[in-house]
Amino acid sequence: MSADLILAASVLWLATAILSPVRSVRALPRYLLAAGCVLGVAACLIALPTATPRVEFPFALASQRIAFALEPSALWLLGFGLVPATFACWLGSPLSGRSGTWWAGASLSLLGALGVFGLQDGMSMLVAWEVMSLGGAVMLAGEREHAREADGKPVLLMLALLEVGAIALVFAILLLDHASADIGFDAFSAHAPHTSALLSWAAGIALLIGFGAKLGLIPFYEWFPRAYSSGSGATGALFSGVVLNAAYFALSRGWNSWLGVAHDSGTAFGLGVVAIAIGVVSAVLAILFAFQQDDWRALLSYSSAENASVAVAMLGVTQLFRSDHLNDLAGLAWTVALLHLAGHSLAKGALFLVADGIQASTGNYDIVPRGWIRNSGFMLGLGALFAVMSLASIPPQAGFVSEWYVFQSVFQGFHLSAFTGRLALVLAGAGLALAAAVALATFVKLFGLGLLGMPDPDYQRPVPRRSAAAVGVLGLCVLAVAVGAPLWLNALASGARTLFQANSPQAMVSGWLLVPLTDKFAFISPSKLVIVMPLLALIPLALLRLTRTRPVRRTAVWFGGMTPHGRDALTTPLTFSNAMRTFYSFVYQPTMSTEREHEQREYFIKRLVFSEGVTDLFERHLFEPAVRIVTWCADKLRALQSGNLNFYLALIGGLLVAILALTLV
Repeated sequence: MSADLILAASVLWLATAILSPVRSVRALPRYLLAAGCVLGVAACLIALPTATPRVEFPFALASQRIAFALEPSALWLLGFGLVPATFACWLGSPLSGRSGTWWAGASLSLLGALGVFGLQDGMSMLVAWEVMSLGGAVMLAGEREHAREADGKPVLLMLALLEVGAIALVFAILLLDHASADIGFDAFSAHAPHTSALLSWAAGIALLIGFGAKLGLIPFYEWFPRAYSSGSGATGALFSGVVLNAAYFALSRGWNSWLGVAHDSGTAFGLGVVAIAIGVVSAVLAILFAFQQDDWRALLSYSSAENASVAVAMLGVTQLFRSDHLNDLAGLAWTVALLHLAGHSLAKGALFLVADGIQASTGNYDIVPRGWIRNSGFMLGLGALFAVMSLASIPPQAGFVSEWYVFQSVFQGFHLSAFTGRLALVLAGAGLALAAAVALATFVKLFGLGLLGMPDPDYQRPVPRRSAAAVGVLGLCVLAVAVGAPLWLNALASGARTLFQANSPQAMVSGWLLVPLTDKFAFISPSKLVIVMPLLALIPLALLRLTRTRPVRRTAVWFGGMTPHGRDALTTPLTFSNAMRTFYSFVYQPTMSTEREHEQREYFIKRLVFSEGVTDLFERHLFEPAVRIVTWCADKLRALQSGNLNFYLALIGGLLVAILALTLV
């Protein structure tokens, strides 16, 4: 049943890619994409907690029969990624206009992601990975056609960095193929106990680079704000949901199944420390730069990189525990990463759709207080609030549950025998705490300045009702993940048992309590919090009721001794984030400039233009030098295109002499 639904979903997505250029059926791709996503979610719900049956296709790629199967962790990540994708495809991109390019790109991204989740050999998985990347570029290209600034540099930067990752993946697959004499994943897993430490290290680092390019690890996270900001929130929902989940699943499967980490403690320990260091540093840098953004898409994109980095750090924690044969703790850390990405997919999808709703009303994605919740209804406010609470790790939302589990997993470091491992987890806990604190401030800024404030008379049009309804449903799904965690975690039991011979997901639940394997260490209960917190809310409501008998005195906001309109005294994104920018100036390296335009004489200033920004560290110190080197080489090699016939004849003569010399030798 589940396999039939997956096949039907892929057929619908393929039909979308074929029909999207046909103008006479312009509305059809929207419904085909959304229907495929719904079928995919249904297939995942039906198949969990077991895997889908393995399907052998009657054709081969590079002499390798193509097979497809979805294991429990793949079903988990795919299902949660497809929920926001359903609403994103149903609503469509507000920047795509009447072009069908966006729909074609979305269908390619979904097909490629499905292949990454389920294909069972290295060759076909690489093809699916490239299709997924191509689909993202096509989506952005379809939106750029109708953008005011038709600049393709963000898309080219994204493709360039993803191709760096693709080269690393090809290298890793070739290494594993050479060692196992087969390119199938079953052969990789069967040969893993015999894999040398050197090959495991080389392949493991290559996999981290390859999949990390899509996850936003340093230095790759700098393509996130550029690419996301050149597209719509619908594109961002697909990127941060099913596409990001596919990249993490592939990395987790590669490290836990293809390498010899289960049989080589030294390799597992070393790779774990590397993943923790890169994941924590990436999370801190990404959320620090997210805090400074004034565009919905740029802020949310950096946040996606931060959440993916936290998941990678937990993958590193998994390897540390595995190196000490602490299989239950390894299963705990592995499960926590999957739970974290599940809640992130729903919450981030909701906020990207909020951004699209604001763009539909204002024509831009600026974070400006305009009282959207007051103007746009209950469902928008409810869904956005739940999503922001989750990403800020505020109880009782899904993000709070996963973040709590993250710290409980790190706190278990005292079980490790090596001092280096215990120290790594202590430092990881400190770094993740910093990232969580900045994330809280970031989403306070996003909600307070992006959705609250006084209504702007210039923007009286509310967020479209369809967008508000979609945001509300996704917000309720975020709460459902937290409240139903005691039930959902059982879906990952068979996956943890297969990889680690552990029953960690069941041990993470004690009745309606969530515990880190034992209720003697710590516990929380979002299910009970949902009941208790509304009851506690009766206290301030009662106080509010008692004080309503007194008259409310309203007066203008103090604004430098003047009493202008209240909107003039609102906090701006710049003032809100400037303190952090100053304190972490060694990271941000802020830039500020002031330009004056004069009228007739220099004494009369007509216009004063102030601009500020932060420095992209890797663009300045890594990408720009690389571009300069390539440009210099191109200038030197341009002489080969001189058009001088004598020069070309001389080159041919030189080649003939070299060939003769090699022959004689």
